Amino acid sequence: MSSQLAASVFPFGLGLCGCAADELISKTNFRYEQRSQIHAINAVRTNKVKEQGAYMQSRLSAPLPGNNNSLIASGASRPGNSSQSNKQWREVFKSQSSFDIKANMFWGLSSALDLYDEYLKAFKLPDDADAEVEGQPAEINILICGGADPRHVIKTMAKRYTHGRKPKLNIYLLDACVEIVARNMLLLGLALEPPESFSLVCKTHLFMDIYGNSLMRPSSHHYMAAKGLTLLRMICDEDLRQRLAPIFNIDAFKYRERDGLEMAFNYWRHPEQVFDIQRCWEHRVRVLLGPRYDHRQGAFDWDLSMTLKDREGQQICSQEYRYWRECGVAFVFPEYEHCKPNKTLAAGLSRNGRTYVHRGYVGDIQTGPFCGFGLRSSEERMHHSQHGENDYRATDVTERNLLELFHELQTQSTYEHDTTISRRYGTTQLLMTPLLSYNECDVTEGQQNYDKPWIPVPDVQIHFMSILDILELKKGTRWQDHFDIAFMAYNYYTYLSKEFFGALRERALFVMETKLLTVERKEQVQKFETNIKDLCKEAGLKPCINYQAINAKNMILKYKKTLGGEGDEKSPEEESNELDDEESNEMGLYITEIQEVQPEEIKIKQQIELNDEQPEGTSNGPTDLEDHETEKKVEDIQD
Repeated sequence: MSSQLAASVFPFGLGLCGCAADELISKTNFRYEQRSQIHAINAVRTNKVKEQGAYMQSRLSAPLPGNNNSLIASGASRPGNSSQSNKQWREVFKSQSSFDIKANMFWGLSSALDLYDEYLKAFKLPDDADAEVEGQPAEINILICGGADPRHVIKTMAKRYTHGRKPKLNIYLLDACVEIVARNMLLLGLALEPPESFSLVCKTHLFMDIYGNSLMRPSSHHYMAAKGLTLLRMICDEDLRQRLAPIFNIDAFKYRERDGLEMAFNYWRHPEQVFDIQRCWEHRVRVLLGPRYDHRQGAFDWDLSMTLKDREGQQICSQEYRYWRECGVAFVFPEYEHCKPNKTLAAGLSRNGRTYVHRGYVGDIQTGPFCGFGLRSSEERMHHSQHGENDYRATDVTERNLLELFHELQTQSTYEHDTTISRRYGTTQLLMTPLLSYNECDVTEGQQNYDKPWIPVPDVQIHFMSILDILELKKGTRWQDHFDIAFMAYNYYTYLSKEFFGALRERALFVMETKLLTVERKEQVQKFETNIKDLCKEAGLKPCINYQAINAKNMILKYKKTLGGEGDEKSPEEESNELDDEESNEMGLYITEIQEVQPEEIKIKQQIELNDEQPEGTSNGPTDLEDHETEKKVEDIQD
C-alpha cells in the first residue's frame, strides 16, 4: 500500500533516502485521513442543516397562528410546559380555522365602542354618582376576545370622564397570536404616552402609521424599536412595569408566551432582521386574485363600490382604498414618505440561530384598517358627500377621532376640533410616488428612550389573558359568572358555545361582531348573523333592540343576560309579535262587524224600496212604529 501510494504520489521519484520517504508517506496518509474526517463531519452537518430546514418548514407550514411553536420554549421544569399543557396548546391550534384566524389579525371590522356606556344603555341604568341601583356591581369586568387592536380599550378609557358613576374597570384582553399581544402593548403605550413626549397631532399620525400602514416613516420605525426595548424590559422587570405602566397586568402569561413577546420586541429592534413586507403583500394579492391580478384595479373598485359602500363603508374613498389594496399603505399624507417596513405586522416569529423566521403577512387584505376609527364621527360635516364623492376621506375621519380620544385621555375634558387641521382630500387625487424601501442599519445608540411613566388612568386595570384561556371559556371550566361585558370578534365565532355564556354574570352584556364589513357574499353574511341569533336565543340571551322589526345592517349584535334568565321578561321580538297579533285581532273584529252589518243594511234598503213601490192606504206596509225604527237604523248606519 505504501509503495503504491508512493508511486502515485511520487511517480518520477525524488531520490530521497528510505527514512525521509517513509516519513513523507506517513504525513501524506495522515493528511488523507484528516481530510476524510473533515468531509464526513461536513456531510453530517449538511444533513443536520437539511433536517432542521425541513423541520422549520413543516413548523411554519402548519396551520398554527402566532408564535405558538417557538423553538426557545423552555424545559419541562417550567410551569405551563407539562404534557397536559402541551396537549391543551395543540387542542387550541387544531380547533382554529386557518382562514378565520388569518383573515383579520391586526385590526377589527367594527367601530370603536365605549363598552361601559353600552352597558348602561342596555340595562337603562342611571349614570349618576349619587344614584344607587340594586344589583349594580362596584367593579365591571370586561372581556374583549379577539379584538385584534385596542380600539375599544382606548375609547372606553377616553370617555370615562363623561360618566357620573365611575366603577373600577377590569379589562381582559384575549388574542390567539402573541405578536398581536405585543402590537397591542405598543399601541396602548403610544396612546398613553405623556404629553411632553409628543404633540397631539404627532402622536395621532404616529399611531396611524403603526396601526394601518405596511410601510412607515423612519421616525415611526425609530419609535417602534425604542419602545420595543422599553416593553422588553417591562415584561422582565416587575418593578419597572409597576413604575412605568401599573395599568398592565401580565401575571396570566405562560413562559412560552413571555418568550414570544421577547422575540417580537427583539425582532422590532434589530435592523439586520429584514422584513420584506412588499413581497409578502404582493404574493398574498396574487394568490387571492389569481388570473384577475392583471385587472386588479377593477377588482378593487368592485369590492369597494358594490360591497363595502353598501355595508356602512360609505366614508372610504376610492383612491385610499385602491392604494391600500395595492401596497398596504392605508393612511397617506402628502408631506410624509413611507419607506420602512412595519415589523409589527409580522406573524409566526421563531428564532433560527441568530436570525428569525416568520410567516410573513397573514392579515387582512380586503377591508382595511378604516373600520375602527374612520367610519363614524361626532361632526356631521365630516360625512358630507356630493354625487357620491366624500369631502373627507376615512383617513381624515380617523385623524379627527384619534385627536379627540388622545386629547380626552390627556386632559379629561371635552375636545374642540380645529377645522384647519382636517384637510379635504376626499375629492383630491393625490400624486402617489413610488414606494422606496430601505433596510440599512439604523443608528440605535442615539435613539431617544421612551421610558417615562404613562398617563395614569385611575381605577382601570388591563389584564392580558393566556391563549389557553380561550379553551376554558369555550368549555366553561373557568371564569364562571365573572364578566359583566363581553365582546367577541367574528373570526372567534368557533369558540362561542352555550357554555361560554356561563362566564357572564346574571346581568351582563354580550356584543358580537358580524361579517358585515367583509367582502363575502350577502348570503354568507346573513347566515352568520342568523347563527349568532339562534345561539344567543338558545342560551337564554335577549336582544337589546328588535332586530326583526328594524331592517338595518348590523355591524355588531348586542344581547343581554338578565337576572331571571329566559323567563324574566319578554324580549323585543316577543313584544313585537304580540303587538302584531293584537293588531291582526282588531282588524279581524273590524272585518267581522262589517260582515255582520252588511246583511242588515241590505234588508233595510229592500224594505225602503218595497215601501216606495206600495200605494198609499194599503195595510200590507209597515206600521208607523216600524217606519220610525227603520229610519233610525238608516241614520245610525249613515253616521
